[in-house]
Order: sequence, then structure tokens, then C-alpha cells
Amino acid sequence: MATNNNTEGEVLTREREDVKPPEEFRVILLNDDFTTMEFVVSVLMTVFHKPVPEATRIMLDVHKKGRGIVGIYIYDIAVTKVNQVHTLARQNGFPLKCTMEKA
Repeated sequence: MATNNNTEGEVLTREREDVKPPEEFRVILLNDDFTTMEFVVSVLMTVFHKPVPEATRIMLDVHKKGRGIVGIYIYDIAVTKVNQVHTLARQNGFPLKCTMEKA
């Protein structure tokens, strides 16, 4: 049984789709009156892999300015980081808040 395929020998091509880069989000730690500075530095080092000097600088921003930008991530990673911060804070009895906003 023979099939008549008119595309024999032709190269099939796809139209190129413009791929947009993923949206980015700032992850921000918010100050409170109960979470210790040491715990904030620990979170920055553990969750965000910040070296001590950078973690200390961000912690001081949180303490003095009321908030500190931790980093810019794509949506899925930002959500994961926020959830990790909240989980660690609750496990250690702190009300530390972490949020995200479009970059």
C-alpha cells in the first residue's frame, strides 16, 4: 500500500517563537521587634547562601530601614525562598516575614 506524501524530501521548519525571559521578583525581608539579628543573618546564609559580610549588611538594612532586599529571582524560586524563610522562622519561634514583589 503506497501513501502519497507531498512533503517527501522537503525540510520541515517551525516558525520561530519569541521566547520572553521569565518575570523576576525581588525577595524582601521585613523588620519586626522580635526576630533576632543573629537569626536573620543565619537565614540569609542558609536560605540565600549569602556570605557573612553581605548577610550582615542586609540584616542591618532590615533593622534600620524596615526592609532589606535579599535578591532577585524568577517566580518559582522566589516563592520557594519566601516559604523556606517562613518555615525556618516558625520552627524557631520567630515572626520573621518575607515577601516578594515584581522587580
